[in-house]
Amino acid sequence: MKLLNLIKKLPEEKNLAIHPRPYFNHSVELKSIFSPEERAKMLQSVGLNVFFFPSEMITGCDLLSDSGVTTMTNEQWAALHLGDEAYGSNRGYFLLIDQIRETFGEEFFNKPGSGRPNAFIFHQGRSCEDALFTLLGKTGSDLIIPSNGHFDTTQANIQINKIQAVNLFSSELKRDKSDSYFKGNMNIQEFKKLLEKSSDKIPLAYLTITNNTAGAQPVSMKNIEEVAELAHKYNVPLFFDACRFAENAWFIKKYERGYTDTEIKKIVKEMFSHVDGFTISFKKDGLVNMGGGLFLKDNGLFIKKYPDSSEMLTNYQIVKEGHPTYGGLSGRDIMALSVGLKIIIKQEYLTYRINQVQEFGEELHKQGVPVLTPIGGHAVYLDVNRFFKDTEMKPGDFGGIALCALLLAAYGHRACELGYFAFGYFDKNTKREIPSEVNFVRFAIPRLRYEKQDLASCAESVKILYEYRHQIPPVKVTYGRDLPLRHFKAKFEFKR
Repeated sequence: MKLLNLIKKLPEEKNLAIHPRPYFNHSVELKSIFSPEERAKMLQSVGLNVFFFPSEMITGCDLLSDSGVTTMTNEQWAALHLGDEAYGSNRGYFLLIDQIRETFGEEFFNKPGSGRPNAFIFHQGRSCEDALFTLLGKTGSDLIIPSNGHFDTTQANIQINKIQAVNLFSSELKRDKSDSYFKGNMNIQEFKKLLEKSSDKIPLAYLTITNNTAGAQPVSMKNIEEVAELAHKYNVPLFFDACRFAENAWFIKKYERGYTDTEIKKIVKEMFSHVDGFTISFKKDGLVNMGGGLFLKDNGLFIKKYPDSSEMLTNYQIVKEGHPTYGGLSGRDIMALSVGLKIIIKQEYLTYRINQVQEFGEELHKQGVPVLTPIGGHAVYLDVNRFFKDTEMKPGDFGGIALCALLLAAYGHRACELGYFAFGYFDKNTKREIPSEVNFVRFAIPRLRYEKQDLASCAESVKILYEYRHQIPPVKVTYGRDLPLRHFKAKFEFKR
């Protein structure tokens, strides 16, 4: 009997319950071992702020962020050796031009000499935002930038330029029992109302894909189309915060009708066909440790409304980052990015990556830990309000901060509070805390870094803390309560 006939009699490979990873380990780093007592002492010395905790003392999973902590591939490490460190027009710059055009569309990167500059490289995403909003801040007063969910530094860059940042979260996000796969959508009704009332005050609208503030939830193609149509009807350009564009495309392919048989790269092109520009931190779906960019659609609405923007952004880039052909990045970084953008849209990579996040979230959910469901893309979001629902923890006690501190000290896993403290603020006039609309602890999963055993250990640790939630004490802020971006700088201590 032929081997092929024998195989056909067996269960199909795709139907197996457990699949091998789509990658091999190339190198490993052995951890240093620290006791809970040592971690607790260190954490107290830095005021319970997990951002200041030394990473070498983390013996579990470091889930503080998925930004810039990617484990790069063999191809990327090989590309580093081909990095050209020339000050102007390095080899990698031209490879990056071709890859940006291939990934997002030819209209987002005019080749040198073929048209006005419309692509601006920066060392990371928030620098792109700084450039964009600094430019817009000079175009008028009382401006508003609406979004499906501004992230912390995005909102800060908007506000520092005296522009109002408005979040228009999907109504599905606030419904605990909603099974919508696209809770990251922009609230169309609220967006339409804002346009009808204040379109003349809106220099652009912003869609974050996936929606980091709203629990890593994706945005549907239908929502992208509707937001674009509404924005353009009122002569408002539309931009993406595109940090996790490939993961968002995977959700569209997986869950949105009509896209099951469409390649990821085609979904990406369709997504970007609706926008007039985008900012991106390549430290996420660029699959690299450093890099960012601001890209304007050639002859798009933004360039038509702001014809001097190309020259202004070029000048800004040169002053802040360096020559436009390297934009604050080393030649090595640019080479690794050119390769990373090819890998990130591979179906097998994205499926394993997002399934890993979802399995971690589903394990927490199965153990009764209240997490936002369905599980999103790059992270699992624990609902702090539901976690402490039957306890004495109050909003001003910042239970998310307390939970993160105990998880790190007791079990060696680092997560991040993105809730009442990170997104709320202290009103100096009324001396009151103004809570945010969302209250999460985020477990962000670095790309290609951890295996199932690592995340299972973290899930077990969170489950234990949930069982002991009545014994978790509140915290008080000892420094930084009234500072901007306070979660990066503040210090705390337990009240008892």
